[in-house]
Amino acid sequence: AALLAEEPVRLEVEAGDATWLSGIAFAEDAEHSIRITDRSVEPDDHELVLHPPTLALGVGCERGTPSDELIALVRATMAAEVLAPGSIACVASLDLKADEKAVHDLAADLGVPARFFSAHELEAQAPRLATPSEVVYAETGCHGVAEGAALAMAGPEAELIVPKVKGKRATMAVCRAPRAIDPAQAGRPRGRLFVVGIGPGTPQWRSPEASAALALSTDLVGYGLYLDLLGNAAHGKTRHESALGAEEARAAMALDLAAEGRSVSLVCSGDPGIYALATLVFELLDHRKRADWNRVEIVVVPGISALQAAAARAGAPVNHDFCTISLSDLLTPWESIEARLKAAAAADFVVCFYNPVSQRRRDQLPRARDILLTGRPPQTPVILARQLGRPGESVEIITLAELDPDKVDMLTMVVVGSSDTRCVTAGQQTWVYTPRGYGKKMI
Repeated sequence: AALLAEEPVRLEVEAGDATWLSGIAFAEDAEHSIRITDRSVEPDDHELVLHPPTLALGVGCERGTPSDELIALVRATMAAEVLAPGSIACVASLDLKADEKAVHDLAADLGVPARFFSAHELEAQAPRLATPSEVVYAETGCHGVAEGAALAMAGPEAELIVPKVKGKRATMAVCRAPRAIDPAQAGRPRGRLFVVGIGPGTPQWRSPEASAALALSTDLVGYGLYLDLLGNAAHGKTRHESALGAEEARAAMALDLAAEGRSVSLVCSGDPGIYALATLVFELLDHRKRADWNRVEIVVVPGISALQAAAARAGAPVNHDFCTISLSDLLTPWESIEARLKAAAAADFVVCFYNPVSQRRRDQLPRARDILLTGRPPQTPVILARQLGRPGESVEIITLAELDPDKVDMLTMVVVGSSDTRCVTAGQQTWVYTPRGYGKKMI
């Protein structure tokens, strides 16, 4: 207010610099003042206190340390040292702690990012450590985690103002940099992998969570067609395309990129957990036991599946018990598929066929049809839904007896009704629905 009233104001710089205020003429002596400090001080009525982001907080902790324990250690130490939490620019630690909940909860409590360094990067700070430890070196490959991380984050001109402080299961240290610390300039964040289901095609079927994940991502990994379906959502992102059928390599690439500290979206059509890549991500984690992959934050983002889209376009065919069966025998023996078909036929499920045919596979669909015909009439409604949510979309209703591989391709979702499924014509539109199972109660 004094500046706006053109009254004299004094500037006191105790930490960082004030180059961002260079356009203001300050007085040598004035009643009002602006104080730039990383100290925890209570301003008087004539003083404005600003806390520059000049402090780097380094932390270490045992595996599974409770978040409140680490937060309490930091808060108590900052208070004892009369340092302002508002001047903490970043929480830093060893990359082995990238998946440690307490570290991320501390960063969230302070409202700052968390950044991580390799043991090699922290060991480069060994000559500057106040309390190097051979025990820590034997366990981590560096002589100090908390001090080393704070020094690495704050830069070569920084001063270690709070050497390592030990709590029950955690340590912390604080460095002061001569200028504001930009967290993006050192270390790396914890990598994130979003396994995103974008729905069958149209952006109107994409969930807000999926859109948010794509917006947060720096890198997109996926089959080229699926990345093209993103339209404007892919602009400004680094695209990593792979051919159809290279699913394992695609999932491994996404994990590798995320392990580097990037935010990655592994893009799947439909829902990522239904005949898509979410399972493959976890299968790779299970089998390869990669430590860097295990530290990645993984978020599976659901999407509208092809069966949901097909059902919605046709009416309500899966309103009662249903199952999905893939007719591809590339990974599943036909004997197993046949057993599931027979069980579905015996139980009178509505059956949704994924991967119904390919250029090579032409016999599975007729065999599946014949198995289902053992338990439901030939006139059972069948929905053939193709290119859902994309240009060239088509939805055709035929009977089970008419189901033929020449009517179907790999882009077709086939939904076979149960013995209770029926068609109804309303005006010029024919719909397919499966009764709820207690139709006698309907008024």
